[in-house]
Amino acid sequence: MISLAIPNLNGNEKKYLDNCIDTTFVSSVGEYVNEFEKMVAESTGSIGAVATSSGTTGLHSALTSVGVKHGELVIIPTFTFIASANAIRHCGADPWLMDISEEDWCLNPVLVRSEIEKHCEKRADGILYHKENGKRVAALMPVYTLGNVPDMEAFRKIADDYGIPLVVDAACAIGATYDGKKFGSLADLSVLSFNGNKTITCGGGGAVVGCDQDRLDHVRHITTTARVWPDYDFDEVGFNYRMTNVQAAIGVAQMERLDSFIDAKRRARAYYEEKLESWAQDKGITFFPTTDGSSCWFSGIVLPEGAHLEDAKRVCAKLKESEIEARSFWKPVHLQKPYADCPKSDVSIAESLWQRIITLPCSTNITEAELKKVTDSVIEILN
Repeated sequence: MISLAIPNLNGNEKKYLDNCIDTTFVSSVGEYVNEFEKMVAESTGSIGAVATSSGTTGLHSALTSVGVKHGELVIIPTFTFIASANAIRHCGADPWLMDISEEDWCLNPVLVRSEIEKHCEKRADGILYHKENGKRVAALMPVYTLGNVPDMEAFRKIADDYGIPLVVDAACAIGATYDGKKFGSLADLSVLSFNGNKTITCGGGGAVVGCDQDRLDHVRHITTTARVWPDYDFDEVGFNYRMTNVQAAIGVAQMERLDSFIDAKRRARAYYEEKLESWAQDKGITFFPTTDGSSCWFSGIVLPEGAHLEDAKRVCAKLKESEIEARSFWKPVHLQKPYADCPKSDVSIAESLWQRIITLPCSTNITEAELKKVTDSVIEILN
């Protein structure tokens, strides 16, 4: 089976894991946690990083740190993995779901500003509230879909104009750039994931990055149970969200090969587009969008307008018969049962798009022979 996206563990992972066992530093304290945080900060152009137990706990911590509370709203795209919404709900808040841009599959900043102007008001206290439900708009959280970085200048202006924090779900975006620069300074806080299918994996885990030391210090404080050392004193409700030294050991070995991993992801994207482009045009099939500097986390194709989820699933099933793993992609949050009643904008782009997406194999160790087998099979099946 040519897998969709599997970890590439051919570096120093085993050596560093053996060191964790030999030294007995397997929990949340150890040299690899510190080193991993340094490497992640440097790779994102941030002044620091706080390693967490998952991307979701990183998002929960970041949102908590910027003041998101029970009964409030956080603006996110409906086209995202459900963890984005879950982290908001873990704060006791609700997502305000908005549509994406066709150009990058990320939250549409023009739509966000329009929806705020239409549905919100600044009251005497200077705080932005949703007029219909009376809830405070507590944060704006774009998602770097597929490692694409959208127009962050526009999002920064929206956040500043309305006095709301800007947090980014950058789960799959490690290695991405924006206007030739690393993304760590673009938002108040950005959050990465190191789940098993990410370009860099720790087997699990996440990290919160940014360029405001006070914010990062607060995230570190609340993710380590909000303990005031050296005694057992705690000054707020905290979380045990720390990454273990074992996870970080894998992460350090992975980060040592970050550049080659990103190159491999981009090569897979380029291969599919080059080999399938002329054939795809005749079929009305398109490819995943790519912004300048995208980390190209996943690659694949988009079936023509009018196709449905069952069509995509049939193609995936046929590919599986050829020992090729392919899958459909995110079902929008507004169609998920826990969030069906949340406020939302017009979401017609996300609704048209999601059923037609097919992700294709793009592991960082995929071979050219495997890529050729995938493209040949796609052409044969869809013909």
